Amino acid sequence: MPAPRRTFSALLCAALVLLSGCGDSGAGGSADAGLSVATTVAPITSIAANIGGDRVKITGIVPEGTNSHTFEPKPSDAELLSQVDVLYVNGLQLEEPTKDLAAQNLKDGAQIVELGTRSIPASEYIYDFSFPKSGGRPNPHLWTDPRYALKYAQIIRDDLSERDPANSAYYAANFNRFKARVDAFDEAMQASFETIPRARRKLLTYHDAYAYFGRNYGWDIIGAIQLSDFEDPTPKEVARLIDQVRAEKVPAIFGSEVFPSPVLAQIGKEAGVKYVDILRDDDLPGEPGDAGHSWMGLMHFDYVTMTEAMGGDATALKAFKPANTAPDTASYPQ
Repeated sequence: MPAPRRTFSALLCAALVLLSGCGDSGAGGSADAGLSVATTVAPITSIAANIGGDRVKITGIVPEGTNSHTFEPKPSDAELLSQVDVLYVNGLQLEEPTKDLAAQNLKDGAQIVELGTRSIPASEYIYDFSFPKSGGRPNPHLWTDPRYALKYAQIIRDDLSERDPANSAYYAANFNRFKARVDAFDEAMQASFETIPRARRKLLTYHDAYAYFGRNYGWDIIGAIQLSDFEDPTPKEVARLIDQVRAEKVPAIFGSEVFPSPVLAQIGKEAGVKYVDILRDDDLPGEPGDAGHSWMGLMHFDYVTMTEAMGGDATALKAFKPANTAPDTASYPQ
């Protein structure tokens, strides 16, 4: 008798589908019925999730804690890219291999949207010691500045709304909640940074990821150990950085939790300053599903760490609690 039971179940399911409007998700859509989106680095995946919520299937490509400048997508990523409606990348020449793979595999009508490239005019690009103008590649790390992250979110809102007009009000509401949280975060950052004398706000970091943040929030970026060729600095360059740290009386220098730097540890020891090796620029804290495992949680962690290491008062930042403003159902690769 198993066959008749299967037939009855199939008929019942068909009837239920008809009664529910043929599965039309309407205002209560689901990721299964909605758009399919691919993203590159985890902060972009998180920002997209805050806007797309559970109406969009979002899959990240670049594993957290991976050097996004040198990342090469896997052959299996070609299959993913052949199925998505849109790929959100940072742009500014950060993810060229992934863009090349996407260009070869995207289905008809699917697009690559460069969030960073759309967020800033070329006249405002930053070229520096890690990204010299002669190399033709500007510093791409806009997302460490909340004001640019908000522009990313706005571009994603508009793009999703254009592709999925039935859920445009949902994306708009998620963006408005995200904006309110980012505005509050921005205020907390400014309040905490004001407790650090301007002359002490100097950053020497493991990676040149804070240039736009520094320009907009009054921090001077005095150096980065990971240079444009991703090799360690020469002994002469290390000696210059030690002298600079001493001369500018920098209270602390910053390394990475996922990219240990013996060179930075050496600079800290010889210059006699604190070495704080827990910063992150695209490795989200905690586990997927945690409130802190988000772009906002990432930046909150970094800026509390910077404020306290520089001798400032992080009370305003600590009072701010990072939170996702929509269900984060994104897939973050390991």
